[in-house]
Amino acid sequence: MKMLINVPETVVADALRGMAAAHPELVVDVDNRVIVRRDAPVAGKVGLVSGGGSGHEPLHGGFVGPGMLDAACPGEIFTSPVPDQMVRAAAAVDSGEGVLFVVKNYTGDVLNFQMAAELAEDEGVRVDSVLVNDDVAVTDSLFTAGRRGTGATLFVEKIAGAAAEEGAPLDRVAALARRVVDSSRSFGVALSPCTTPAKGGPTFDLPAGELELGVGIHGEPGRERRPMMTAGEIADYAVDAVLADLRPRQPVLALVNGMGGTPLAELYGFGGEVHRVLAERGVPVARTLVGNYVTSLDMAGCSVTLCQADEELLRLWDAPVQTAGLRWGR
Repeated sequence: MKMLINVPETVVADALRGMAAAHPELVVDVDNRVIVRRDAPVAGKVGLVSGGGSGHEPLHGGFVGPGMLDAACPGEIFTSPVPDQMVRAAAAVDSGEGVLFVVKNYTGDVLNFQMAAELAEDEGVRVDSVLVNDDVAVTDSLFTAGRRGTGATLFVEKIAGAAAEEGAPLDRVAALARRVVDSSRSFGVALSPCTTPAKGGPTFDLPAGELELGVGIHGEPGRERRPMMTAGEIADYAVDAVLADLRPRQPVLALVNGMGGTPLAELYGFGGEVHRVLAERGVPVARTLVGNYVTSLDMAGCSVTLCQADEELLRLWDAPVQTAGLRWGR
């Protein structure tokens, strides 16, 4: 497999150096693996910190900036960051108003963020945490106990980030983040496996002419494999899987997310099918975001995330944001 890298051992460090060069509005500590908005800590503002294994870009480093995260902690490819990174990030963004950790539900992330919260509090930083577990495909997978955390992480970081930017206190920001988690569900589909730099080849076997329904963002298996389906058939399956669990009573935010290897032309076409299915099911769509936001290296495929959103959540979603991976309203 041909990859645009130097050597597998330096992929994350090289990416961080490139990010620092491209985004002077960020402070990128390559050695300690922490990305912080340059104006942190912001007086009177709750700090938002997230992180996880690299390979899911722009999640999370691409979402550091006004209106979203204050800091992100990248681990090695598909590997949790360590507590020292999280403690360093919390200290860098704490203005005295406390810090919220946004944690995807993977065993390593959960354990390390929990340990980091305890260490940060020992150093005088008040910490709360929210666990994102939105994937309806399976319960208990190779990487986690319970549901996996996937696309809803973007909704949590954007909406909680907007509330923090407005000066909401820690308990309010945390409550909003948990409301977003409770209101969101996701389902992913793989058309091809992903390739990690260390392995240099596919991480799992997916025969030609087949797709994986319910795949995880690390290539974890889903519900079933089937012969290749049309975009419309995939949208029917994925949206129905989400709606069977979510049962929205309000308009939804819709994220049509690429896994990293699918062209935007295909994602927009698939997004149109998602809208068709939602209209047929009587679910109004308030906002739609299409693109590669929570990826799995070079995996071809997509995921659908829906969040039922009231007027407050919509207002916070629409609030200005300025990050490398998401920006509007400024």
